[in-house]
Amino acid sequence: MKDLTQGSIVSHISVMAPQIFAGMILMMLCGLIDLYFVAGLGDAAIAGVSAAGNAGFLINALTQILSVGAVSLISQAVGRKDQADANLVFNQSLGLTAVATLLTLIAGCMLARGYMRAVASDDAVIEAGTTYLLWFMPVLALQFVVLVMGAALRGTGIVRPTVIVQITTVIINMLLAPVLISGWGTGVALGVAGAGLASTIAVVIGVAMMWIYFHRYEHYVAIDSALWRPRMAQWKRILGIGLPAGGEFAIIFLNMAVIYYALGHFGAAAQAGFSIGSRLLGLIHMPGISIALAAGAIAGQNFGAGNSARVRRTFRTVLLLVTAVMVGFTIPAQWLPEFFVAGFTQDAETLAVGVLFLRMVSLNNVAQGVNFVCSSMFQGLGNTRPVLVSSGTRLLTNTLPLIFLSAVPGFRIEHAWYLSIATTTLQACLSLWLLRLEFRKRLRPRAG
Repeated sequence: MKDLTQGSIVSHISVMAPQIFAGMILMMLCGLIDLYFVAGLGDAAIAGVSAAGNAGFLINALTQILSVGAVSLISQAVGRKDQADANLVFNQSLGLTAVATLLTLIAGCMLARGYMRAVASDDAVIEAGTTYLLWFMPVLALQFVVLVMGAALRGTGIVRPTVIVQITTVIINMLLAPVLISGWGTGVALGVAGAGLASTIAVVIGVAMMWIYFHRYEHYVAIDSALWRPRMAQWKRILGIGLPAGGEFAIIFLNMAVIYYALGHFGAAAQAGFSIGSRLLGLIHMPGISIALAAGAIAGQNFGAGNSARVRRTFRTVLLLVTAVMVGFTIPAQWLPEFFVAGFTQDAETLAVGVLFLRMVSLNNVAQGVNFVCSSMFQGLGNTRPVLVSSGTRLLTNTLPLIFLSAVPGFRIEHAWYLSIATTTLQACLSLWLLRLEFRKRLRPRAG
């Protein structure tokens, strides 16, 4: 356990954020690796794998219910020096994780083809996406286990073991992907099924590594199956914080699905270009997200310790850092979008859509960074309902007009990106206002 209530806030962030960033970028690389090797199979395969991968946003929404609840309550317990409560929350989260993993596997296998039919109209895209999703489903189900264990460690101020496991899974995926997708060295090319299988094998090994670490080396929060028995009061605590955070990710999923649907009017190449561009933009956001996630654990421990001034100082420090990082990464996205997108496709139409998306929507970076910081601070304070309010506002102001515009003659792709810029900025302003209200309500007034 690392005490985040003492010492320099910048120092804590400089230690935690790079490791979180490394882990996040490595997990993002798993998706990009699949996309890179699948790109040789054609636009239908790219669009199908990307659309199936978007289902990960929905699963992430569900995993966030448990991981956000765990990191918030565990970090606050650490701040109070209440190890027993931290351990109880961790094991109750694992009990919920076991149920969620099983349900995800069952539901995913039953609904994979129906989901693809809902977001794509081309038969080849539907078939490719369904095949990939079925082989990739164990990865999505096991995310519950991986993220809850990682959240527990982050709540105690520790992130390195999670990063080591993520590095291992990415290396395994990188080695297996070309072998299983293209048949390198074996002559047996599984195509999109191989992409899903490579990721599944890698994540299964990663989960086994995390399990061994907790049994042999972790002592502050430890796996204790006797504490998995459902306790409704604890489930209520976890879900009370986690459900709104999960709703935020569900909204992201719905927003992506609506954009994907709207672009269906322009064909598979347009959908493929958007998919590549959105993944690259997600990669650009990773440094800001990693800083914000580190801030959540720092804010949580200090809130648990009753140190209101340090919570406020954490917010100010992190907001400045994230803004600077977002501005820095916006510059290459504006100047060299062709360079980034061309690494994943040579099709002229797909390339044009991806470049336009990256150049326009990267103007959202600063506003999106504000949203990341506010979301993390709400998690640290143990109240994520305001996040759901701001995200819901963006959903209403973005998706409803987009559905309307997509049916109007003369609709162009850039109309969707103009709408995204406006609604993300609106969400950032609302998030700041809601956080200010939360500080007034839950933190002690400033001295003097």
